[in-house]
Amino acid sequence: MSTEPEAPPPPSADVADLARAFGVATEYYTQQGGHVEVVGATLTKVLAAIHVDATTESGRAAAWDRVTNGPWRQLLPPVVVARQGHARQFYVHLPVGSAVTLWADLEQGGRHPLPHATQDHATREVDGQLIREVACDVPTDLPLGWHTMRATLAHSDGRQTEATGTLVVTPDRLEIPVTMRGRRTWGLMAQLYATRSRKSWGLGDLHDLSLLARWAGQQGAGFVLVNPMHAAEVSPPLAPSPYLPATRRFFNPLYLRIEDIPEYTSLSAANRKRIESLATPLEQLNTSADLLDRDAVWRAKKEALQILLAAPLSADRQAACDAYRQREGKGLLLFATWCAFAEAWGIHTCDWPEGVRHPNGPAVADFRERFADRVTFFTTLQWLIDEQLANVQATARAAGMAAGVVHDLAVGVHPEGADAWALQDVLAHDISVGAPPDMYNQLGQDWSQPPWRPDVLEAAAYVPYRDMLRTILRHSGGIRVDHALGLFRLWWIPRDTPAAQGTFVRYDHEALVGILALEAQRAGAFVIGEDLGTFDGWSRTYLDDRGIAGTSVLWFEGEHGSPLPPERWRENCLATVTVHDLPPTAGYIGGEHVRLRQDLGLLTTDVTQEWEAHWRWLVAWENLLRERGLLDPSVGRATDFRQEVVEALYRLIAQSPCRYLAVAVPDLVGDTRAQNQPGTFREYPNWQIPTCRADGSPLLIEDFQDNEHVANRCRRLMHALGG
Repeated sequence: MSTEPEAPPPPSADVADLARAFGVATEYYTQQGGHVEVVGATLTKVLAAIHVDATTESGRAAAWDRVTNGPWRQLLPPVVVARQGHARQFYVHLPVGSAVTLWADLEQGGRHPLPHATQDHATREVDGQLIREVACDVPTDLPLGWHTMRATLAHSDGRQTEATGTLVVTPDRLEIPVTMRGRRTWGLMAQLYATRSRKSWGLGDLHDLSLLARWAGQQGAGFVLVNPMHAAEVSPPLAPSPYLPATRRFFNPLYLRIEDIPEYTSLSAANRKRIESLATPLEQLNTSADLLDRDAVWRAKKEALQILLAAPLSADRQAACDAYRQREGKGLLLFATWCAFAEAWGIHTCDWPEGVRHPNGPAVADFRERFADRVTFFTTLQWLIDEQLANVQATARAAGMAAGVVHDLAVGVHPEGADAWALQDVLAHDISVGAPPDMYNQLGQDWSQPPWRPDVLEAAAYVPYRDMLRTILRHSGGIRVDHALGLFRLWWIPRDTPAAQGTFVRYDHEALVGILALEAQRAGAFVIGEDLGTFDGWSRTYLDDRGIAGTSVLWFEGEHGSPLPPERWRENCLATVTVHDLPPTAGYIGGEHVRLRQDLGLLTTDVTQEWEAHWRWLVAWENLLRERGLLDPSVGRATDFRQEVVEALYRLIAQSPCRYLAVAVPDLVGDTRAQNQPGTFREYPNWQIPTCRADGSPLLIEDFQDNEHVANRCRRLMHALGG
């Protein structure tokens, strides 16, 4: 006789109250609307990750003191984020009997007073001293930017003290870039590493992106959206997922085209021959449909880069490199330091010398000096990729693209990567980010990424977040924010806890979204928020109000079991038929997503029901296509049926009011294999599949022009979107 396992105990009232005070959800609603109460053990572990001991009475008392009295111990808050044109009030705290003078030093120069109330908002005794709270108003006419709040406190005994904080003024609404106003823009979505040309080194690179952007721009495309290009591990094995990077601020030199580096033309014949010998076997892989081999490519490129950079740079090139290093400052230095240390000792910091396990460790400076040549090498690589990124964007714009390259921002970073080391004080430990059970994975997902600590990120005035955005936006016309829910709340999973037993932790969305809008507007870029999954309706409305576009994937646009007519889709949105977490459209039509989850044991419902639901859903869309005359009534389930449906679906999304439309590169050629199956690691070769044609042969960028069949299909799909 079997018995059901006992349900984990709920939290005590004290723990639940404390969790809510720190922005930790004690309950939530699933994607299907079901109500879930979070278990006590999860809350206790999540609170511990933000340095709250909820297991003892003294720990809980200290936490309540931190919540209630912490702000009263600071004259100025560390940061105030305001919207231009909107009233914003904050509070200063000063001893009774003292007086304060407040002003802002503007980023653009000049000084602006910050008016404050003459009457106290409240008073409180803190640490034996009577403190008064005074309301201060942020003027609604302050310019956009990062300003410095300053306060001079005159004490009753004649002493004076000073304090500073950061004042960020953000746009009320992100403006649409001038080049994109008044028209709808369509483009391509590409997994760059999988999109190769004849001269690729086995993986797509920035030269390939230039070729793709030039070709697409000539067809009328306004942008090309690529996978995250964040830097990965410094030595093999490299994590295949572009969504599990070592850092989100700097780029992956794996994408460099070696022959496009100016120093290549000055190589000796012997060195050039050596680099050619490294490239040749990798070029031969471009015509293979086998899995991509990042490790082999990086080994070869790293050796080639060391040959290229062995000789000193020319004077003007060195000056340009030095200027880049100065601009990127401490962040670049820390990243390159991590690269040098990880190259020497591996990425597991527990194996590093004790004095360098923290970026401020006592031995960091000495070891950095010991590895000075490697630190220089890795900073130079970032300069080179910055140059090639600039060239790609210039090529895209010259080809007529309204936006050019749109970069993708991953949710988080590798738990033992560069950011996990350099930013460890701003990240939560023993916690990973993921997703509750949803349509992608019915068991929930654990992405093994440490999240920002909301409290420490605020104390750091959001500078690490800002610097990351600036790097990504520097040479792009837009940015896609993966899992934009993370701007509001993230699903935290304590270590050794099933993904389904996590909980949501709240972030200051006004600050995160506002800063995103500010940095994008300064860069002249638009922003797409991937707002799929377990997402609150009000969050979508908020993003739209701030000018952040949402995401509409055709297969998920339904209402009461029927397809949602495209006329009712959101206007400020990127509309696509598929997404990288699903098979390409031809594969989805054939039920590849059901077959994969069945084979990998990821279904929690009966497989027969899954197949029946898929066919019902597919037939519903087919019927809509036929009703609208988008699918030839004479077309049956013949050999070319999938291709006809794919093209019809793209004609359908063009009937929506969505401001942005995109076609996935695999759909241009009828590919069927999924790039990623959420919730898997080694069970499926995620992010390792090259783009292939319907017959399984590899697609090369040259095929878009040289292969008549491929070119004709591409033209039809692009014409469907408005090209």
